[in-house]
Amino acid sequence: MTPQENVPLAPYTTLGVGGPARWFVEAHDEYAVLDALDWARSRALPLRVLGGGSNLVVADAGVEALVVKIDLRGVYTREADGAIELTAAAGEPWDGLVRRAVEHGWAGIECLSGIPGLVGATPMQNVGAYGQEVSDTVTTVRALDTRDGRIHALANRECGFAYRDSRFKRGEPGRWVVLSVSYRLAPGGLSTVRYADIEKHLEDRRIFAPTLADVRESVLTVRRSKSMVLDDPHDPNRRSCGSFFTNPIVSPAELAEVEARVKDPAMPRWPQADGRVKLSAAWLIERAGFKRGHHRGNVGLSTRHALAVVAHEGARAADVIAFAEHLRATVEERCGVRLTLEPVVWDHASR
Repeated sequence: MTPQENVPLAPYTTLGVGGPARWFVEAHDEYAVLDALDWARSRALPLRVLGGGSNLVVADAGVEALVVKIDLRGVYTREADGAIELTAAAGEPWDGLVRRAVEHGWAGIECLSGIPGLVGATPMQNVGAYGQEVSDTVTTVRALDTRDGRIHALANRECGFAYRDSRFKRGEPGRWVVLSVSYRLAPGGLSTVRYADIEKHLEDRRIFAPTLADVRESVLTVRRSKSMVLDDPHDPNRRSCGSFFTNPIVSPAELAEVEARVKDPAMPRWPQADGRVKLSAAWLIERAGFKRGHHRGNVGLSTRHALAVVAHEGARAADVIAFAEHLRATVEERCGVRLTLEPVVWDHASR
């Protein structure tokens, strides 16, 4: 294995900002990932894993680490007790896997259509949208533990899944390198329609018994209307991470404080099973005074969705972070909620 030196990382991210990797290598199989870990360990360097770059902000100074670009490929299926277990290598494009499942009539991930990035990122973030999360279908995550250098097969219950979170992200960030993920899907299963946006789009198409393909088409259309597909090179909102903040989940006491500040009974909210309440980060941002398209310098909100932070020509990573922190501080001051960043931030100084 011969890593390259000082490779710019901005072209590998959807934001298009950030500095170089001190060392960089592409891994096309699991042996290459193991070699990369050994190489980094022998030089006392941190190992950073790069997937599709759609949920990543790289510091302008870059990262003093060995960055491994995951390019593991392969998709496998098997029948298991009336279900289909779909296994994909971490480097497989996520939306391609969803399209494959829909084309075969395997239900369970159709509402996750159009989400950018690779398979390996889905359990890290517990990717979810429009009423589905990957934790609903994940059976096994094969991952390299960089602490002991061994590959482990982790069952769903061992992954610590939570809202946009998992043990891979929350517990020890950077410890696990996802190599493949297995999903349990329902052949001939019913499509999932739980969100008003998707229901309305289907109704507008006069579809009242939607197939998986119908739901996928509606999800893609709705996401594109919000510039959340990131596949249009002419879209002025394309340089983003999609949602830059997660929807906050608050306790009843915290909810009461937010209600007292915003003074709007129409504030969107979704009760959770544990008694807490999920709020809309996009609504809070707009309530705090930020309109879609609002910008400071070369960074601003998407003109189509208040959750997306867009890096325009000339933007730097520091500008993106400063803009996001301005949003967070203002929302906290005016609404009483501290928003949480959804993308991962690679800081040059952190190891």
